[in-house]
This record gives sequence, structure tokens and C-alpha cells, in this order.
Amino acid sequence: MLIFAGLGNPGPKYARNRHNIGFMCVDRIAEDHGFGPWKARFQGRVSEGRLGDEKVLLLKPETFMNLSGQAVGEAMRFYKAEPGDVTVLHDEIDLAPGKVRVKQGGGHAGHNGLRSIHQHIGPDYARVRLGVGHPGRKEAVPGYVLHDFAKADEVWLDDVIRGVSDGAAYLAAGDGGRFQNAVAQRTAPPRSSKSVKTPAPAQEQPPEEDTRSTMQKLLDKFK
Repeated sequence: MLIFAGLGNPGPKYARNRHNIGFMCVDRIAEDHGFGPWKARFQGRVSEGRLGDEKVLLLKPETFMNLSGQAVGEAMRFYKAEPGDVTVLHDEIDLAPGKVRVKQGGGHAGHNGLRSIHQHIGPDYARVRLGVGHPGRKEAVPGYVLHDFAKADEVWLDDVIRGVSDGAAYLAAGDGGRFQNAVAQRTAPPRSSKSVKTPAPAQEQPPEEDTRSTMQKLLDKFK
């Protein structure tokens, strides 16, 4: 069993916060890929289904962000999974809005949800880093991530969420490159290679052949 944990805070108050982009992505995966109904389990909400050949548990911790590791650790222990079976989808302020990167292991970079997961299962899990941008000042970060996405963000946000869902089977198969290509097809679709053809200039018509006799040409000259 693979575990895809989307991070966020529970309740309608936080539903559209930047911090909740992980919740948004696993919700879209569940909807697009025919997962089962969401149920209360492991101090969170879970939905089971398949992505390609892999059985996957989608998990939304309801412990609030700072204690996300409790839910992830409980689910991992129940299924006797390893940290390598866990993928965490989370907001990333160090990436520009709309950018998505896959990372295996590493530090938590001060993200409170990842910090908690580190404490419960260690650092050797995969992450899908979902760029939300940075407010510019370190002290502004808590308020920034706990505010809703701006209306101007809606287009790229929808593209990212749909792209993550499009590539979810590749993510489950461990193919980060094809997963990121699937996201890019939504967020940065290739431009058409077909160029607009410029109409060819009109061809000059050849002069009509002069069929007059030499005498007629001479007469016409002196008319």
C-alpha cells in the first residue's frame, strides 16, 4: 500500500488557504481516479483506490498542520509500510506559484507539517513540492500561507491541481520525470509548431505574344 498524504488544515475556514494545496490535490486525485468515499481513520480522512498497478491510500490529516506526522505515522504503521512508500504533497514557499517539483528525502526547510512528519517517520519519504510563492519577508510567511489564494491565482492553481491528478499514476509508479511532464502539459502546454503561412506574392503574367506583321508594326508606329 502506498500512502499519498496531502497536507492542510481541517475545516471550511482553511479550505482555500495556500497551506491547503495538498488537500486540494488529493481531493482531485480521488475524484478523477474513482477512489472510494472519504472515511475517518488514522486521525484524518482517507480514501482508497488504485493508480495504475498500485493500491494507494489518500490521506488528509485532521490533526492540524503542526501535528501531521501523527496521522501519517499511524497509517504507515498500520499497513507496515516503509517511509519510501509515503509521498507527501505540500505547499512550498520557495517555489514560484505554479511550479511543481518532486523530491526524495531531505530536510523540512522549516515547514511545520514536514517537521512533524520527520519526527514520526524520519526524512526518507517522497515529497511533491507545490509552489505558492513567498511573501518577501520571513515574518510574513505564517499569515501568507494561512490566507486564501487570490482570485488572480485561480487559473494556474486549477492547472496545477489537474496536472497533479493527470500524473498521479506516474507518481505511484515512481516515475517523477513523467509525473512532472504531465503537470507541465497543464501548466505550460507546448506551443503549436504550425506557423501561419504568408500568401505567396501574385505572379506576374507573361506579356502576350505580338502577332502583327512587320508592315503592320511599322504602320502602327506612325499612327
